[in-house]
Amino acid sequence: MQAEKPSQPGSPAASPVPATFETHPSRYRHWKLSVNGPIARLEMAVREDEPLVPGYQLKLNSYDLGVDIELADAVQRIRFGHPEVSVVVVTSGRERVFCSGANIHMLGQSTHGFKVNFCKYTNETRLGIEDATDGKSRTFLAALNGPCAGGGYELAMACAEIILIDDGSSAVSLPEVPLLGVLPGTGGLTRLIDKRKVRRDRADVFSTLAEGIRGKRSVEWGLVDQVVPRSRFAEKVDERARTLAQQLTPGTAADTVELEPLSPTVTSEGLRYRFVELKVDRPHRVANLIIQAPDAPAPTTIEGVREQAKSGNLWALRAFRELDDALLRLRFHEPTVGLVLLRTRGKSELVTQSDEALGKLAEHYLVREVQRHQARVLRRLDQTSRTFFAIVDPESCFAGSLLETLLAADRSYVLEDAGVSLRVSVMNRGGLPMNDGASRLTARFCGRPGLADAVLAEEGPIDASTADKLGLCTVLADEIDFEDTLRLAIEERLSLSPDALTGLEQNLRFTGREGMEQRIFGRLSAWQNWIFTRSNATGARGALTSYGKPERPVFDWNRT
Repeated sequence: MQAEKPSQPGSPAASPVPATFETHPSRYRHWKLSVNGPIARLEMAVREDEPLVPGYQLKLNSYDLGVDIELADAVQRIRFGHPEVSVVVVTSGRERVFCSGANIHMLGQSTHGFKVNFCKYTNETRLGIEDATDGKSRTFLAALNGPCAGGGYELAMACAEIILIDDGSSAVSLPEVPLLGVLPGTGGLTRLIDKRKVRRDRADVFSTLAEGIRGKRSVEWGLVDQVVPRSRFAEKVDERARTLAQQLTPGTAADTVELEPLSPTVTSEGLRYRFVELKVDRPHRVANLIIQAPDAPAPTTIEGVREQAKSGNLWALRAFRELDDALLRLRFHEPTVGLVLLRTRGKSELVTQSDEALGKLAEHYLVREVQRHQARVLRRLDQTSRTFFAIVDPESCFAGSLLETLLAADRSYVLEDAGVSLRVSVMNRGGLPMNDGASRLTARFCGRPGLADAVLAEEGPIDASTADKLGLCTVLADEIDFEDTLRLAIEERLSLSPDALTGLEQNLRFTGREGMEQRIFGRLSAWQNWIFTRSNATGARGALTSYGKPERPVFDWNRT
């Protein structure tokens, strides 16, 4: 499997796609992570001349995908490698600038698909910050030591609190509409009103002011929590961080886990990890995503969990890290793959034993972090714009946390055979919630709790016929019809418009109430996706295309 090759620098078709989404603090070029007891500092000091691919400069602490990959890694390393940290101060290592957001020239030379996937990835990174802000063991504090615009302000809003320097010129802003003709790409508008609770009329004014808002007005409107004069800024940030640290109870050094490299074997046909394999059939636009069950029982004590996690052998952590990496490579490296066949292999009882063992230890810091990571990876699957069919056969182990992948899939095809079964565990009772906080069983049955309860009441293996009666099968077919039924379903799906399918899946996967995270991705998949293709943004004289040039953009004034 090869990364998408960028065209010549400056070309409209160039897309900065990395070969890998893994990194390590020793290889950071744009972020600095330092830890002092319960307080960590994440300093953004982007190197202008080190973009992911040539063709643009990362001026004013602007970021590209490479910068955000480092941020995602840093957040994960804090959670697993520094459990003693209770407060993370996110700030800039540059004088008089916090962050000017996503690099506009990078976006201008990127493909449409990359733009959307980039926005999705940066959003998921910020949601990772919000996941880590649990109000008990950890929080994030944004210290804006200079102007903060666009994606920079969206990063700040992902933190629980925002302190802005008051120096007469530093402001917060979301200038995408007036300057670029697009929307804030990482949930800015949604966080503004859903999370920051900014009044909608004020949010309207703020989001059309390219220069933004500063000083006391930014506090009055709820855009930031404090403004502090430059002379006292560092002191106030330190003071607030210490106060917050005293209110929280972090993990201990015993929970420290150094996340080892995944190091998959990469070939032209796909990639293979220890527990996950991705096989790609590019001519037919189909991939097989295969997840292996644990190969041994999980530890039942916290000491055993810590030992396995430190050695890289804790299945619940390792397998889901691999699944996460495979999903990212699928999104960015395989844009023509439209259908993913989800398969599982191994013993169902080892999956449910792992779930139950960790469930009994869920009050411990490390176990909580492992389960939160599993939940975040499954939500990444929920938001991946590919069709997923779960294929259940005698070798399958769709049980517990792996049953969640079937529940996340768009359809499930189940072979009617004595050797085929499904199985539930404690993790299907809401331990791995969707982006609205509900379980996938609840979402599957559209809020009819009686149907979900009937599934959860099953103990042990659920045979194929019973699974069908319980509503867990889309199609149940016997050995004579199964392969033909599946083949025809695959051919039919691949004949449909990929754009229509993206909209179809995004609408159908999420039922009931909408939470902030769900609204962010729904709007990204619909409005931002649409706006990125319109001439007013990306046409020859569109606002995004014309940014930084002397001529003004030319708009089609028809409202659609």
